[in-house]
Amino acid sequence: MSAVEVLAKPRAVAFVGARLIRSEIGMLLRRRRNQLILLVLAAIPVIIGVAVKLTTNRNTPDGLIGDITNNGIFVAFTALVVVIPIFLPMAVSVVVGESVAGEASSGTLRYLLVVPVSRTRLLVVKFLAAATWCLIIASVVAVAGLVVGLLLFPAGRVTLLSGSSITLAAAIARLVLVVGYAALMMLAIAAIGLFISTLTEVPIAAMAATLATAIIMQVLVAVPQLHALRPILISNSFLDFADVLRDPLVLSGLEHGVLLALAYLAIFWSLAWARFTTKDISS
Repeated sequence: MSAVEVLAKPRAVAFVGARLIRSEIGMLLRRRRNQLILLVLAAIPVIIGVAVKLTTNRNTPDGLIGDITNNGIFVAFTALVVVIPIFLPMAVSVVVGESVAGEASSGTLRYLLVVPVSRTRLLVVKFLAAATWCLIIASVVAVAGLVVGLLLFPAGRVTLLSGSSITLAAAIARLVLVVGYAALMMLAIAAIGLFISTLTEVPIAAMAATLATAIIMQVLVAVPQLHALRPILISNSFLDFADVLRDPLVLSGLEHGVLLALAYLAIFWSLAWARFTTKDISS
């Protein structure tokens, strides 16, 4: 093999890998089902904002819902609190559950492996697409909530849960932090789904199993007798961003959730890699 061929091969592989990533993300966003999911997620903060606006003069509750009437940015925070436990895991399960199982079921997985890309690189492409989806779904909820909130309610300085106030720009920066945290939590669920997707060639089964796993963890968190399990259940850390809405900003409350999510990523990515790289591709 000539020196030119030696240098060209890694470049060709990198080009194919980049093209696969663009293709995977593009296909993910073009699917009608996924577009419908994004519309539903965007509709949730709209419903919250309109409902609070219509009932403000009758009864204004305490907490985040009540804070909405003081500043529209709280529509975004409230919507994230509503969607993180169930709606976002559902959106992740639908997409990630079929990431590998869907390719195997349709018979395209074998043809994908014909191109000069290793199984590891292909799995990385699937994972990066899942990470992109996690960031998109959290961002859609936050952006829709922010737009609707600022249209329906006052803007300006934001009074936090601690009673102090910050500028709207600073509050938006904290909203970005919450979106990143929510995306990381969903990426942990995505890692579980990616592993499950390598175990079957039935995409519906992989989707259902991923969602069932997320729901079961929520149930386990809710059972007082299983309190000892909570520190190792990622669902227990879904809403651990309350300190972001206090002043001064303290990130220690997020540390456990971030470290736990990284542990989930490491464990389930390794399991998915071990399974996928040794899997017999028969279709």
